[in-house]
Amino acid sequence: LWKSLPQGVRLMKSRTLRLLLPLVAALVPTGCRMVAPNPTLAPSSASASAASTPIAVAEFRDGLPLIFREDFSGGDGRWQPTDPAAWRLVERDGRRVYEQYQQSRYEHPVRSPFNISLIRNLRVADFILEARLEQTGHEYNHRDMVVVFGYQGPAHFYYAHLATAADETAHSIFLVNGAPRVSIATERTQGIDWASGPQAVRVERRADFGEIVVYFNGTPVMRATDRTFIDGAIGFGTFDDTGIIEEVVVWGDAR
Repeated sequence: LWKSLPQGVRLMKSRTLRLLLPLVAALVPTGCRMVAPNPTLAPSSASASAASTPIAVAEFRDGLPLIFREDFSGGDGRWQPTDPAAWRLVERDGRRVYEQYQQSRYEHPVRSPFNISLIRNLRVADFILEARLEQTGHEYNHRDMVVVFGYQGPAHFYYAHLATAADETAHSIFLVNGAPRVSIATERTQGIDWASGPQAVRVERRADFGEIVVYFNGTPVMRATDRTFIDGAIGFGTFDDTGIIEEVVVWGDAR
């Protein structure tokens, strides 16, 4: 029945449902809405499956249209890194991937990630982002990759920092607003396991309500509510590590 409805009606209904979800969620006890803090997560069979499954691409996702897809088969011309010398295209298992293989020579105005590559000419408010990311550094508590969003400029943006262990500067959602980054996560796990190979990362943003939820291999790992930046650019990288972007898909409200 849903598929038989005209596309415009489906879009309207999906967006209505998305607006109602935060109101429903507010009625549910917090402990029921987020995974409880756990020791560093090891991939379960379900999460391992999520990590190895290609991103399913559809014309719409929860009422949001597909606005960006990247597998680097056409090169890296749609990306703008803080330091182009730190990034390169490499062949991996017969396909191209985008690798940040060394530290960027970049001086940021306030304490925040050094290694970022933004998607050019893409600015979104509401969005769902899925990516396959591989962390290539050594294991330690702050082993990380980051997803940047709401980017206004080098001193104003959000980023999700996915790391082995959570503390005041790691494994959280951070706000950079003209000052060193500040953790704004209201809920988060105690860390994730990057293991080896690509992992599935998803970020969902509802700008009107300020809701941000981050998933790792299908499991919610952090949540925040903030409306400082309603829209902005999207990017990826590491704070001061190395990593690979294999695939990115974005559904969203392009501005």
